[in-house]
Formats: sequence, structure tokens, C-alpha cells
Amino acid sequence: MVRLKYFFLIFSLSVVFSCGVDKSSSPKIRIATAANMQFAMQDLIQKFSRLTGISCEMIVSSSGKLTAQIMQGAPYDLFVSANEKYPQEIFELGLCKNKPQPYAYGNLILWSIRDTMPELSVLQSEKTKHIALPNPKVAPYGKAAYAILKTLPFFQKIETKLVYGENISQTNQFIVTQAAEVGFTALSSVHSLPYKNKGKWTLVTSEKHLPIAQTAVLLEQNDAAKKFYQFLFSKEAKKTLKKFGYLTTQADF
Repeated sequence: MVRLKYFFLIFSLSVVFSCGVDKSSSPKIRIATAANMQFAMQDLIQKFSRLTGISCEMIVSSSGKLTAQIMQGAPYDLFVSANEKYPQEIFELGLCKNKPQPYAYGNLILWSIRDTMPELSVLQSEKTKHIALPNPKVAPYGKAAYAILKTLPFFQKIETKLVYGENISQTNQFIVTQAAEVGFTALSSVHSLPYKNKGKWTLVTSEKHLPIAQTAVLLEQNDAAKKFYQFLFSKEAKKTLKKFGYLTTQADF
């Protein structure tokens, strides 16, 4: 009788542990995501998981910081960057097998929560005390914004007004809370639910700034990661990207 009890105890424990193994072995991928893509990526992940049953974890930061983490061995499966430069560096270092591919083209805007339509000329106004932009050292949209600012004849007069966000997300907070009267951010920001229909914005035209080619790179060759990478370039994904203000081909310029 005692032996029988032990048998049932061991059998029960084996069932519990086998169930635990099954859960832990279910597919899950980690996607390093540029901050400008945060809201679009949430939408993409929901659609992908619904179609495949594969769960995804999104890690959001500036493209530069994510690149540094990947170089230091961060266990990400994919990197969805805000430019071409950082994924190319990863490829050249041999940290991925496939060349980076552009999945979308992003536009830069000048955005303000105030009633006045934001134009480059208002940056020199005395009413404009602070101009927000992502850190140009690590954020591609910040680099593009800073390059435009440097071409302005009054750049030296406004340089002290510049305040830098760690990434697009923090820059958006500066603008929305009016810690900065105006700021440069991604067009995708004002198409996302938290910020839609807030304030006024002006597209920085292609004469001053070409759309930024945003590229993705597959870091791990597991089946789940490959499926998401393929999905990112699908017609369904392009619909989502367009909804958030991205261009999906150079022909859209």
C-alpha cells in the first residue's frame, strides 16, 4: 500500500513537471524596437500573435542604445531599427547572417501642442523657449532634426533652446507636457492613439529631409523569429505601417 502511494506521488509530480516544460518551450521572440516604432509594433505584434500563436516581447529604446546592447550580447531575436546605419554595423560585425532590409520609410515632423502652426521660422521666436528633439547621438530622427537645424541661418541663436530626449518617446513627452513649446519627432507619433488629434504639426518636407529608410535585421535563425521577420514585410504589415504614417516603398516619396 505504501509503495502504491509513492507510485502515485511520483506519477503526479512527473505530470506537473512535464506540463511546465511544455509551457516554457512554447515559441516566444524578443524584438528590439526603435522608439518611433513602438505603437505600430504593438499593433503588428497583436496581429502576428493572433495569426501564429507565437508570443512576442518588445524592448523599446533608441536605435543607438539597442545596437550597443546587441553588441554586448543582449538576447534579442530581431532588431527593428529607425535607420540603415545601425543594422548595417551589426551585419558588418558578423552578428547576423542576412543583410538588413528596409521595412518602412519614416518622416520627420515639427509638432506643438499650442494653437500656433509650428513652422521652422517660429523656432527663433521669443515665445519659443525650448525646442525638443531626440538625442542625435543615438536616435536617427534626432540626427535628422539636428542636421536640418544646422542649415538654418539663425541656428546659433536657437542652439541654447535645444533640449534632448533620450529617444522619440521621451521627446514626445516633452512636447505633450509643454516642457518644450515645439519639437521634432516622427510622423508615426501623431498617428498613434495616445497623441492622435493633439496639437498641430508640420511635415518637414523632402527638400529639407528625405524619408528615413528604417531597416530590420534577423539576429537569430529560429523558426519563430523568421516568421515574424517575414510577416514584417507582408501586405498585412504594410497596411499597419501606412496607418501609422510610414511609407512602405520608395515609390511613395
